[in-house]
Amino acid sequence: MILYPAIDLKDGACVRLYKGEMNQATIFDLDPAEQARSFVDQGCDWLHLVDLNGAFAGKPVNAKPVEDILRTCKVPAQLGGGIRDIATIERWLEHGLQRVILGTVAVEEPSLVRTAAKLFPNHIAVGIDARNGKVATRGWAKKTEVNATDLARQFEDVGVTAIIYTDINRDGAMKGPNVEATAALAHAVRIPVIASGGVSSMNDLQALKECGAPLEGAISGRALYDGEISIADATALLKAPRN
Repeated sequence: MILYPAIDLKDGACVRLYKGEMNQATIFDLDPAEQARSFVDQGCDWLHLVDLNGAFAGKPVNAKPVEDILRTCKVPAQLGGGIRDIATIERWLEHGLQRVILGTVAVEEPSLVRTAAKLFPNHIAVGIDARNGKVATRGWAKKTEVNATDLARQFEDVGVTAIIYTDINRDGAMKGPNVEATAALAHAVRIPVIASGGVSSMNDLQALKECGAPLEGAISGRALYDGEISIADATALLKAPRN
């Protein structure tokens, strides 16, 4: 399993939200590129980037800090938030992004995901953000009746490289991930699943590792900033053989 340190961008700064609420943002670093370099220096293998403003605007807003991170950090990165057309996907990949995360368009325009996966093999992931099993879109502001597992199954066998599954009620709350729902999704689809939302301790990472489903990785943000998880210890735990 891979640990993905999260860098969420709002108004050019590195922040963490509480349960996805933009008005409950805690600023952790005014220089996201410096924060990214710190994560890399601590030994991370990937970076998980989110353009929070972009998720609401439907287009890239925090492009400059993302470009700064891509220019200065030599580990692969994935980015979500406001990426809703082929031209934007292509532009980010040309800037050196390894993986583009498509969320809102996966619900509103699933054909675009299929097209993107065909045009850019191994570079397209789907972000599924759910509250009580139902998908939310447009920066989590729009609730739908779409079931998370049903949505994921639409993209089997089209070349999607990963599903990033976020339990919104756990995100930023430091209450632990929804291990049961994450494992159920991973068992239900053949696409690798990355867990997100609520990962706040080494015990949480251990629980995800031992959940019985072959998760690809876990995303953590606030716990890394608060010092509850160290990248070195987490990486060692996740890379060790499963029991």
